[in-house]
Amino acid sequence: MLLLQFSTSHYCRKARLALGYKRIPYQVENLTPGLHILKLKPLTGLTTVPVLLPQKEGEPEAIADSTRIFNYLETYQNDPPLLLPDRTQQTQAWLLEDWLDESIGTATRFVYYHFRAGEGKSIDPSFSSQLVINIVRRQYGINSATVALASERLKNAMDILSCWQNKPYLVGDRLSVADLAAAALLSPLSLIPEYRQHYPWLFEKIVTIHKICGEKLPPGLQ
Repeated sequence: MLLLQFSTSHYCRKARLALGYKRIPYQVENLTPGLHILKLKPLTGLTTVPVLLPQKEGEPEAIADSTRIFNYLETYQNDPPLLLPDRTQQTQAWLLEDWLDESIGTATRFVYYHFRAGEGKSIDPSFSSQLVINIVRRQYGINSATVALASERLKNAMDILSCWQNKPYLVGDRLSVADLAAAALLSPLSLIPEYRQHYPWLFEKIVTIHKICGEKLPPGLQ
């Protein structure tokens, strides 16, 4: 299998965690933002990563979107399972995954890139890094007003996810799509001191999930 990705994308990290948890061998191809459209559009009709290429006869040519990749991997190899046996619990896990994917992952992006352009610029002040950061900020409309809204959304998310402190998994008694989504989509916050200080339990969970999946720890937690 081949995963088309941006190396810094937390949505691509989400797909890598699933592949690692399933112990499915795969390779990655890191695309160049902007030029990636030339490769992805003919494959999927979309312009977003991650995109998984199964590269196996009888399988789809390409699967776009991290949630669709979750579903595909479960049909491709159901052991170990990402889905919970209890239907009610699995519905809850999907609801959490969708909320993290559609709302909280976006909020993380806004806060992270705002930080990297300001207080966190010293992490990598190189021209190429700052160029990418500024492109992303313009593309998504990241400014002080939108970051303030994103920060509030993340604060509410931490309150909702605080139950994770007292149990190993967000839903049920084993790892699910909700845990993988949370561990990936909140991982960029590990470079921001404010979040490391106020939510140490979150980053302990992120480390644990990465170790379970055999995935390299995100920057700030290595």
